[in-house]
Amino acid sequence: MAEPTHAPASRTDRAPTVQWCDWHKGPSETAVLVDAIERNSAPPYPLYACAPCREQRGLIPLADQP
Repeated sequence: MAEPTHAPASRTDRAPTVQWCDWHKGPSETAVLVDAIERNSAPPYPLYACAPCREQRGLIPLADQP
């Protein structure tokens, strides 16, 4: 009996990932992590910004910061 072959899912087959933009306070498909607020007795609180908010405010994604 032959095993079925499955093609890998392309990016267009998946639903877009929606994050929350902490600057304009709304959902966005382009939001990325730009900062994290340190807290004493808890993990850092992540802050996300969408592409337009990053451009307007000069925010740099955390992954691209030195």
